[in-house]
Amino acid sequence: MENNTNNMTLSLESDHSVLANKGNDAVSQDINVLALVKGEERYVFLYNESHRAETLRILGRYASNPELSFTWYDAAVLSQKIRQESQQQAREKQQNISHCRYKIPLSAENEY
Repeated sequence: MENNTNNMTLSLESDHSVLANKGNDAVSQDINVLALVKGEERYVFLYNESHRAETLRILGRYASNPELSFTWYDAAVLSQKIRQESQQQAREKQQNISHCRYKIPLSAENEY
């Protein structure tokens, strides 16, 4: 099957979702959405940071499947998007940590 990259559209977005753990306490977690549209076909991957490596492996499995139009080029492009998103999330997390570190409330002198 011919690889027609002119008809390919990529999008990578972060969506904030709330998942419930075993104790029914709400835990917030970022869910990443990675979508590839090739003509009439749609490939959509939903994953969180803890499943990033598994998602990368799945891209390779899809690319090696001759029954799919998903190519190694598609896998490489989407893998790069996943890595870029991971690096961006790590930078944002580091910025949040560094900002929170200095937000300690100071008590007033006459409080004590």
